[in-house]
Amino acid sequence: MLTSTLVGGAPKAGSIGRPLPGVELRLVDADGAELWRDGVAEPDDDADELDLAVDATPGTDPGEIVVRGANLFAGYWPDGRGDPDADGWWATGDVAYADADGDLFLVDRLGELILVNGFNVYPHEVELVLGAHPGVAESAVLGVPHPRTGETVRAYVVPAPGRPVTGEELLAHCARNLARFKCPTAVEFVDTLPYSAIGKVRKTQLRSVPFPADTSTEVSDGH
Repeated sequence: MLTSTLVGGAPKAGSIGRPLPGVELRLVDADGAELWRDGVAEPDDDADELDLAVDATPGTDPGEIVVRGANLFAGYWPDGRGDPDADGWWATGDVAYADADGDLFLVDRLGELILVNGFNVYPHEVELVLGAHPGVAESAVLGVPHPRTGETVRAYVVPAPGRPVTGEELLAHCARNLARFKCPTAVEFVDTLPYSAIGKVRKTQLRSVPFPADTSTEVSDGH
């Protein structure tokens, strides 16, 4: 456990809170440059309060969470693979941003980041927009190769029972609520999404499943 909503001020909806005492946490960009650093949370004179010394600055861009602290593991069993670096920092693979108060909000997993013409697209953001449509029960979004943009966004959608919906309708919904480069260029309708034993969608499995043409809607390359 690295963060808690019990640290600092009142908990915020969607936030994972702030670093626990004794945990250092940074947000870094793709080149390893530091975007934000909370430092070590030190106990105040009042045991019920913690002084995190967070500057009142605007929220950060999303970055990968890297942490250091005595509560980190020494690597994965049995060979210690994936251990912290020589300075004790461990890259979590989670992407987050910090707001002006120093509260952290998860965005997505780094490995699921989609790059469209060099722009970052976080699947979770697109999934939230799709999930707001009444015709969508659940969805999964991933990046697929594209000859012109490097990658493009593809959505796999489980329709809501009793609410017919078309791919064109969902593409239009996304266009109204997302920047153009974040919008799916293809929608595939599926009966269910494949889940792992711990409840995560197996997106690699979705990539390998062929779909008949009548379950798919795509945007033409010149759209």
